[in-house]
Amino acid sequence: MTSRRWIVVAAAFLAAPVLAGCGAGFDATTNKPYAPNEAQVLIENGRYGSKSGIHIPQAFILGPDSGAQLPWRGSAPIYLNILNTSGTPDTLQAVNAGDMGQVKVATPIQLPSNQLVNTGKPNPQLMLEAIPKSLRGGETVKLDLQFANAGTISLNVPVVTRSREFATYPPAPGATPAATPTPTPSPTGEAEEEH
Repeated sequence: MTSRRWIVVAAAFLAAPVLAGCGAGFDATTNKPYAPNEAQVLIENGRYGSKSGIHIPQAFILGPDSGAQLPWRGSAPIYLNILNTSGTPDTLQAVNAGDMGQVKVATPIQLPSNQLVNTGKPNPQLMLEAIPKSLRGGETVKLDLQFANAGTISLNVPVVTRSREFATYPPAPGATPAATPTPTPSPTGEAEEEH
């Protein structure tokens, strides 16, 4: 075989895995939407379902800036969008985070019928406190939401870093900043004379 043929055969051999990934069809991971702020909860038949008329289309815990970490025993705000479609008002009374710390609920969160409620705006009403380990983002925390009428709803909530669309949110209390390189002084090249 000539060297040109060897190059063509080697290129085809190396390109095969890449081209095979393109043929994954509708089940390819690149074909699935990625939204780190959507808790994988209450999803039935490919769409958001509900439990007792409670829909939770968005849930996340705001973690540190990219490259930083939330300290051990630190705290982080929890952001939930909750829609009550039961026809009667409900109240989010408490949140339990199991062994991942305690959740402080500023006041019981009123959920009027057919009105979307955001627990994080204008100020976070839910705060995960006394976190037993440092968090960097990418983790999930299991939360049990306790409603007056709907009962308990459990969900796994992702910890997202304060970057991209989350960069405008206020930082989590006590988050350590990302390590920034210390600038090194550059030599001037000329010595100063004393007079």
